[in-house]
Amino acid sequence: MTLPLAAYRHDHDHDGHDHDHDHDARGGRLVQIEQDIMAKNQRYADANRRYFAAHGIFVVNLMSSPGAGKTTLLVRTVEALRDRVPVAVIEGDQQTGLDAARIAATGVPAFQINTGKACHLDAHAIGHALDHLPALDGGILFIENVGNLVCPAGFDLGEAHKVVILSITEGEDKPLKYPDMFHAADLMILNKTDLLPYIEFDPEAAVSYARQVNPQIEIQAVSGLHGDGLDSFLAWLEAGRLAM
Repeated sequence: MTLPLAAYRHDHDHDGHDHDHDHDARGGRLVQIEQDIMAKNQRYADANRRYFAAHGIFVVNLMSSPGAGKTTLLVRTVEALRDRVPVAVIEGDQQTGLDAARIAATGVPAFQINTGKACHLDAHAIGHALDHLPALDGGILFIENVGNLVCPAGFDLGEAHKVVILSITEGEDKPLKYPDMFHAADLMILNKTDLLPYIEFDPEAAVSYARQVNPQIEIQAVSGLHGDGLDSFLAWLEAGRLAM
């Protein structure tokens, strides 16, 4: 969350009239509100995490900018998993239930959360969504967050891992432009690799930039459309599930 410009203190002199517009007080209130929001969210996230741990549910929070191919990759992933383990999806969008419908068409349970003007999912909404999904003991829950490379990075949902999907159509510099997102993620998926012959994109630079921001980040290359590289992602998911 970014403070508005009004929170920026300026107590300089305008034509000899020294004033500070009470910006310190307003800024202080805004900071306190932000802290309260984050603390409340963390309490819900901690409760979610306890629930997931008690039921052996491996939870992945998928994040990206709009159009990076999250849902297409997710459809392929749940189709590969649905006959192996319990799996379900929570979909986050500002409006429509289109993505949840795409998931449901695979036969996998899906629940849509529409955030309205909010640019991210929060832990309280995830807790309520669980009431609308079947038991997932020993399974995998995917949370497809709202398409945004800023806000979702700061909100813990109780997940085991944050995964950021970077489409090669977005350019290799996104980890440097949106460092909080790539610093928060444990795995970066370079998606739409089938377009590499047609797009000016430097995969080595993208990897280098991501590791400048987060030296520990794992990186996989996948074509969500064709399934190339999907086996590595499935193996990563299975290892995480078995570690619960």
